[in-house]
Amino acid sequence: MPLYTTQPLKIYNSLSGEKENFKPIHEGNVGMYVCGPTVYSNVHLGNVRTFMSFDVIFRYFLHLDYKVRYVRNITDVGHIVDDVDEGEDKIAKKARLEQLEPMEVVQRYTVDFHDILKAFNFLPPSIEPTATGHIIEQIEIIKKIIDTGIGYVANGSVYFDVVKYNETNNYGVLSGRNIEDMLANTRDLDGQSDKRNPQDFALWKKAEPEHIMRWPSPWSDGFPGWHLECTAMSTKYLGNHFDIHGGGMDLKFPHHECEIAQNEACTGQSPVNYWMHANMLTLNGKKMAKSTGNNILPGEILSGDNTILSKAFSASVTRFFMLQAHYRSILDFSDDAITAAEKGYKRLMEAIEALPAINTSSSSSINFTSWKQACYDAMNDDFNTPILIAQLFEAVRYINLLKEGKETISAEDLKTFSTAINAFVFDVLGLSDEKAADSNNDKLEGVVNMLIGMRNQARADKNFALSDQIRDQLIALGIQLKDGKEGTSFSI
Repeated sequence: MPLYTTQPLKIYNSLSGEKENFKPIHEGNVGMYVCGPTVYSNVHLGNVRTFMSFDVIFRYFLHLDYKVRYVRNITDVGHIVDDVDEGEDKIAKKARLEQLEPMEVVQRYTVDFHDILKAFNFLPPSIEPTATGHIIEQIEIIKKIIDTGIGYVANGSVYFDVVKYNETNNYGVLSGRNIEDMLANTRDLDGQSDKRNPQDFALWKKAEPEHIMRWPSPWSDGFPGWHLECTAMSTKYLGNHFDIHGGGMDLKFPHHECEIAQNEACTGQSPVNYWMHANMLTLNGKKMAKSTGNNILPGEILSGDNTILSKAFSASVTRFFMLQAHYRSILDFSDDAITAAEKGYKRLMEAIEALPAINTSSSSSINFTSWKQACYDAMNDDFNTPILIAQLFEAVRYINLLKEGKETISAEDLKTFSTAINAFVFDVLGLSDEKAADSNNDKLEGVVNMLIGMRNQARADKNFALSDQIRDQLIALGIQLKDGKEGTSFSI
């Protein structure tokens, strides 16, 4: 029997403002779309926190035996500076400043994004589509919206008529904004804009002659609006109606509001059952900003190459720190906070390492079944990782009492307890036992050095067939040998 049948889950839905019982559209299956990065710069720590929240959500669905299709996109065109319709594409601007092709910028920062997420032990999504790979789909959606009378063409660009849409729908249903108030609080158009209303947003923008990133369309050579890409990619891979759409709190308006409007105009139905938003990360009590210097990159935490922290901190410690706050809460990052998290992380890992040496008894003096269910109760309550972590430290207390002989545990309960704590720590929270990893690395280094010694001896004996065989088999395993004046070294 799948675990989800015995573990009912509640999710806070930004659309209703309430926790709701989670019921997937198709039993046993979850379709989840999360807005990915715009790859024009190094991924920042706030992004990592958002994507980490959804990584844990993805992991917990898998743990509950759901079959999950997790789609997280890459925005590689159409995101205008300052999130408005007029101006310069963020990637094109970066390419101009650095004298690179736009796709060089995309490649550089997509690689950085993947490297950072791998370092922080993220599971890859099921599908990672790009905006530029779905231009045709976006054009087809625009055609449908124009056919409804809600999209209109102006000087080669196409805009979404928010006022007309609002006659039969509710623009503001997600953010709680009122269109009359929005119209009252904006200046009249100055006559230079092609928009009918200030709130209208671009579905397609005609490219200026100097604009590098451009595609042919029925209206002009140009590029799609930022809001459109997620509508195209989410519906292509998850259908017109799917379970979960997630992203940062800053995307609720206008990005996600516009997505809802586009979907409803195009398909006649609301696209998503549960909207989820992760909150922001501050640094030393202030908003992170490169311009003020109150900023730190994920890689700088790992290397210690920064002026904010007292030393380097590992990816797993940083991950543990972030998960000590609920994903909907603002989290403040500081040297004191992550130092305290490191101590807690080490306590947790030391307790888990002690489990195999625990002596068993004929019976248990602690109700481990209740403890296990308390862990599930935490995650079933809108993925409450801080409460889960509190339960894990309750487990640490149990382990210390068992080591001291003040409590007893049966062999069967020890097996259940060990399986549960490992599942929640490593599978659900996605932490790593870095001490064990370092030990494994030491063992690997010892084995490779032994093989290098055997290869050196084979070469000295002029047994080149064996020497080449050792080298080739190591290459096949991803281990590259490099011969130099000071001997042979290796890299993985």
